[in-house]
Amino acid sequence: MVLTSPAPRRLSAHRHPLNYRLHSVSCLGHEAHLSLCSFEFYRGNATGVCKGGMPAVVGCVPGPLFATGSAQKKKRRPQQVQKRLRLKGGARPGEGRVEVLRNNEWGTVCDDRWNLVSAGVVCRELGFGSAKEALTGARMGQGMGPIHMNEVQCAGSEKSLWSCPHKNITKEGCKHSEDAGVRCNIPSMGYENTVRLSGGRSPFEGRVEVALGAGSNGTQQPWGLVCGQGWGILEAAVVCRQLGLGFASQGLQETWYWDASNVTEMVLSGVKCTGQEMTLSHCRHHDTVTCQKTGTRFAAGVICSETASDLLLHAPLVQETAYIEDRPLHMLYCAAEENCLSSSARQANWPYGHRRLLRFSSQIHNNGRADFRPKAGRHSWVWHECHGHYHSMDIFTHYDLLTPNGTKVAEGHKASFCLEDTECQEDVGKRYECANFGEQGITVGCWDLYRHDIDCQWIDITDVRPGNYILQVVINPRYEVAESDFTNNAMKCNCKYDGHRIWVHNCHIGLARLLGGPAGPKW
Repeated sequence: MVLTSPAPRRLSAHRHPLNYRLHSVSCLGHEAHLSLCSFEFYRGNATGVCKGGMPAVVGCVPGPLFATGSAQKKKRRPQQVQKRLRLKGGARPGEGRVEVLRNNEWGTVCDDRWNLVSAGVVCRELGFGSAKEALTGARMGQGMGPIHMNEVQCAGSEKSLWSCPHKNITKEGCKHSEDAGVRCNIPSMGYENTVRLSGGRSPFEGRVEVALGAGSNGTQQPWGLVCGQGWGILEAAVVCRQLGLGFASQGLQETWYWDASNVTEMVLSGVKCTGQEMTLSHCRHHDTVTCQKTGTRFAAGVICSETASDLLLHAPLVQETAYIEDRPLHMLYCAAEENCLSSSARQANWPYGHRRLLRFSSQIHNNGRADFRPKAGRHSWVWHECHGHYHSMDIFTHYDLLTPNGTKVAEGHKASFCLEDTECQEDVGKRYECANFGEQGITVGCWDLYRHDIDCQWIDITDVRPGNYILQVVINPRYEVAESDFTNNAMKCNCKYDGHRIWVHNCHIGLARLLGGPAGPKW
């Protein structure tokens, strides 16, 4: 917050007599509202008071999420500093589980002595302003990995949470069931006034209608539809956030069953969002409406939800279990049927010879606030006789081997043949299992383990030359199932392959930098 120049205000004060209500206002800086500061009232409509003074004037600077256009671009140029604080798991802007970065690894904050003052420092550091609520007991979902801070005791004036007195955590001191969170007061930007849902069975679903800008006389433009072509879960996520309805459960390209509005004109097409935008107008879209299917039945729609799942791969396990196997072709017929080998395997001299496979285990946790369920219902699952199981998702994970500049040299994929609760946290019971055509999914607080020794749990590297590479694993790569956070669905590891052995080291989730030396050979 900055003070603006007083000169124009002095002139305005001479022209218009002012009635002062408050004086001697004294704030500590962490109050959620001016009324919480100490102050004194003037009696009556006093116009002759505040001698030698002037009306208090403030100018507000928007936080990073709310800065748009040229102001945002100017701010980005000088600031290339890595973020050390973020919120995860929140259904709305300005809320979530508090996570901090230490030694290039994200971790959570323990809720011991967590209060509104410390929450206020978090909110201000992230550009939201004051704190509305300090959350305890992992109300924004449990994190994973280290817990970096405990017993945080901020005075309220700190510019960074790391500047607050705190204790380092011990293994016995805190669990992720005690992860701290915040809800911040956020500025009213009016984003919710430019989009609405119509025709749904509840306020959380419907056909998307938008009002683009204002008319020549200052009135709002008529409402129009969004072309459903290319519309998906990321675009739906922006609409749900814009309306304050939480997470996107589905992004629909046809909405004939919600045809209850008199709005019929397509006014927006080619919408492509990253999923992080605050409003649909911040997403890329066509300059001129171009929609191949223009009927109202092909307008975009959304279904929103207060909660969502959040899948996260246990990166250390990949590093610990990676090894190379030369597997005979006569043992790979089922894998070939499921397209788990590289394309050159089709020209191999079956059943003679072998394929070189980079194998590893993957353990996928659900850290969200809703169970992860396959997109397709069990009536449409496909039975695979070769392996004797049902496929509930065509593609559940992508496995890729990349050069340092990102070029793909080998790939694999894992169909979701059996989503189940392999293990759970001690206070959580298993709900999903594959036996006897059981329901598939991953319960909140549980994980699904794909062992290194099962079919397709590999990358076929038969044709890969020795060198340095990046192993990348992406969960739910097509965004077929809604999650609260897609930015943590990718894992990357550094690899060194000498033609016989492979070193896999420094595995990290999401966009973490790949630094450090090898942990040792795996074979």
